Amino acid sequence: MADIFDVIADGTRRDILQLLRERGASGEKGTSVSQIVSALGVSQPTVSKHLKVLREASLVSVREEGQHRYYSLSPAPLDAVDDWLFPFFAVDDDDLPATPALPDGAAHAAEVVGRAAASAKHAVTSVFNKLPGR
Repeated sequence: MADIFDVIADGTRRDILQLLRERGASGEKGTSVSQIVSALGVSQPTVSKHLKVLREASLVSVREEGQHRYYSLSPAPLDAVDDWLFPFFAVDDDDLPATPALPDGAAHAAEVVGRAAASAKHAVTSVFNKLPGR
């Protein structure tokens, strides 16, 4: 499988992911290749090539209905990107009051809960910003 960073390095693939994210957030149960082609103004063979890369990286799932295929975002592989980026946005330890060290299990649990809270905050903010009148 290709490195997730190589997969998302391509602008067209990022545009496809963004489109699938937006359509999924608006309640769509999948987006057809022709809808992607129309929305992005990219040729059908180009879209199909990029969707294959995204499928192989497990970033999209596909649902088949007859001759049509509908794609949806599967964001779980992006956790690796989030894990890599997280330290760049973390508060500098010098700005925090001293805290006692946690046992390994508790430290890991705190990290997992913190990441889940950050993810939930991002998701809620994203949805809130899409509400009419915002």
